[in-house]
Parts: sequence; C-alpha cells; structure tokens
Amino acid sequence: MPPIQYIVEGGRRLSGTIEPSGNKNSALPIIAAALLTEHPVTLTNVPRIRDTETLVELCRSVGATAEWTERNTLQIHAKEIRAADLDPALCARIRASILLAGPLLARCGEVALPPPGGDVIGRRRLDTHFLAFEQLGATVTATHRLEFRATRLKGADVFLDEPSVTATENALVAAVAARGTTYLRNAASEPHVQDLANFLIALGARIEGVGTNTIIVHGPATLGSTTFAIQPDHIEVGSLIGLAAVTRSPLHIARAGVEHLRSIRMGFERLGIVCGIEGDDLVVPSGQTMKIQDDFGGHVPKLEDQPWPAFPADLMSIAIVTATQCDGVILMHEKMFESRMFFVDNLIAMGGRIVLCDPHRAIVAGPSRLRGAPMNSPDIRAGMAMLLAAVCAEGTSTINNADQIERGYERIDERLNALGAKIKRIPARS
Repeated sequence: MPPIQYIVEGGRRLSGTIEPSGNKNSALPIIAAALLTEHPVTLTNVPRIRDTETLVELCRSVGATAEWTERNTLQIHAKEIRAADLDPALCARIRASILLAGPLLARCGEVALPPPGGDVIGRRRLDTHFLAFEQLGATVTATHRLEFRATRLKGADVFLDEPSVTATENALVAAVAARGTTYLRNAASEPHVQDLANFLIALGARIEGVGTNTIIVHGPATLGSTTFAIQPDHIEVGSLIGLAAVTRSPLHIARAGVEHLRSIRMGFERLGIVCGIEGDDLVVPSGQTMKIQDDFGGHVPKLEDQPWPAFPADLMSIAIVTATQCDGVILMHEKMFESRMFFVDNLIAMGGRIVLCDPHRAIVAGPSRLRGAPMNSPDIRAGMAMLLAAVCAEGTSTINNADQIERGYERIDERLNALGAKIKRIPARS
C-alpha cells in the first residue's frame, strides 16, 4: 500500500453533526473472539480501518469465513479452524494479533504467533498474557515466536500483575472455554473490555462483574450464534471534543455513548471546555472559556492518565494539542507509555509553548498561535493530535505517514471535510 499523506489548510471553523465510528478497541477483540464459536456471528458498526481489515485477513488464514456484507457489517463463521502458523507480515501490522491466542488455544489446543506489531509508543509487555494463560492450564514458550499449548483449559483464580486491557481480553476469552469457574482479579474495565464481555454473554457465556476489576466466568460455556453491535468509540468522541475546542467550533456528536464519557468530560473541563448532553448525543458549543482551571490556591494543575475509569491514555496526545490553545499553564503526565510524548517536538516546531520535562511529562503554556508545518505521524493517537493541530493552525501543514491515523479513524479526512475542514488525501481514494 503506498504511503498516505494529508495536506491540511488550517484556520477554518467547523460546524455540523458527526457520528463516531464503532470502537476499534472493541471490534478487534470481538472479531478475534468470534473464532470461539462454531456458529455464525454478525457484527454491526464495525469500523472499516486498516487494523480491522488486517485482523479479518488473519481470521481467514486460520480457516474462518469472514465477509463484509455492508460497509460496517461483518459476518464471521468459524465452523472449522486450524492452528496454522499466522502470517508474520500481517501480525507485524497490528498489536491485536495477540488477541487470537485465546480463541485459537481454546478451539485448537495450540497456537503459534509471531510477536505482535502496532504502535511504537514504548514497551508494551506481554508477560501478563503469559501469566494468565499459564494459570489457566496452558504452557507458554517465547522465543522468536510465541507458542501456547493446552490439552484442557481449567478455571483458576487469576490475579493479573497489571490491569492490561489485551491480557484481560485474552484471559476472558480463554476462561469462557475453561472447565470450572475463573476469577480474573485486577482486570481492566475499559468500555471495550465491557463490550467484549457483553458479546461473549450474547454468545451464551456466563460472566459476572462486567465493568468491575473482578470478572467471574463460569465455564465451559455452550456458545451459539449472535448479532452484536459494536459500541461507539469514546476515544474518537474525545478527539472530536478536542477538535471542536481548538477550532472554536460548535459540534454535535450524535450517538456518542455518553455513559462512558464522564472522566473524558472532566478532563476537558479542566481545560475550560464544557460539553452538554442531549439524550445520547454530546454537544460542544462554541464560545468556550478555554481557560485552564488552576488547582486550589492557584497552583499549576495536572492532567494525568490512569487505568479506566480515569482519563484515558489514548487521549493524552489530543489533550496536549488542546491545551496549546487554552489560557494558562498545565502539567500533562502520561504515565503508561514512555515514547508517546515525543510527538510534541512537532507542536513546538509549529509554535506551541511546551517544555518536555521527560518521556512522561510536559508543561504546556497557552494560548499559542500554531503555524502550518511538515510532520510525520508516529502512531494512531499522536497522528490524530497532529491533524487537530494542523486544522487549527495558520497556513498549510503536511502530515506524512497518515496511514497511522487511518489505522484508528475511519475516513477521517472525508468526515472532517464534511464539517468544513480542508484536508486533501494523497493518494485520493479510488
């Protein structure tokens, strides 16, 4: 696939209604978990992005049929699957390839995976996956590839050494097929983990504690067929809040999944951006104060990410760009990934007043006038943050490696252009 470039003319105000895509981080584990049942599964509201397309190819490579019946509707039937060696080139594209370990281990008793790829945002350890599988009765060998084997999975009391999202998802899928009751403690509870659990329940699994840090799974489950709708992407909603703020534009975000937006709204309120709720829609009015709220006593405030339900790590890049357009000083603390903040060099080159203290902390002083500049997108979320910066900047920006943005945001150039942005994609879509 040729490299993708965005040419962005900034300084334009936006307006209108936009609906977020389905949650990428829900769709990926649910597509993988569809291999757990021999019966057909229909998934709706699936984002058509590179990551989901790649995982669909990997599902086909192990013998499942997977067809797009409509643009965002996917039918998967894993009547017979095999523990084939998975294509290293496909696995290298996405970290989500590791999510095939759970269902293939449950169905085939073994699976061999090349190391997963994905964003280069710092070390993303796999040890939690290995520990969970071993406690469920599997053996794990990690050399140039990852090999998992289990004659029979058995229920266990599993304490995850960190609340890893993908490890929780892998353990949850394996536990559904395990004999006996499994307790997953210190489990991740993000909306996409909840979505996966609800999908498994729709298939016939017996799961308690959805949305908490202790998930109880009664296995083995007798699984059937289901039709399931992927929930809206709360990270995309947060990105759109930031977009509305930096362009000082009124936006109406339809079907936003407001029940999962509390910590996100609180984070933006710290930057002086207040959203309204109309049913399940989110309204970002123009005329925001855009004034950073000092801590009590006039102290410099801090916005930090933490595991759910706190402010999500995937929105820190967006929040940093937003803060450059707000009045005041704030410390942004990215705790989880040691390479995610290096994109701020691009913002500094555009005129952003930012001090990168270390790989995890940056001080942002605003407001600053951003100027168009050439940039390279290092990962999905930093790429989207750069797009926000380019849309609000004076002049023209070029974003290279925009492939990364399109891994997580479906046709984002077309959808933002419909609101009044001016983004040219090279090459144009056929």
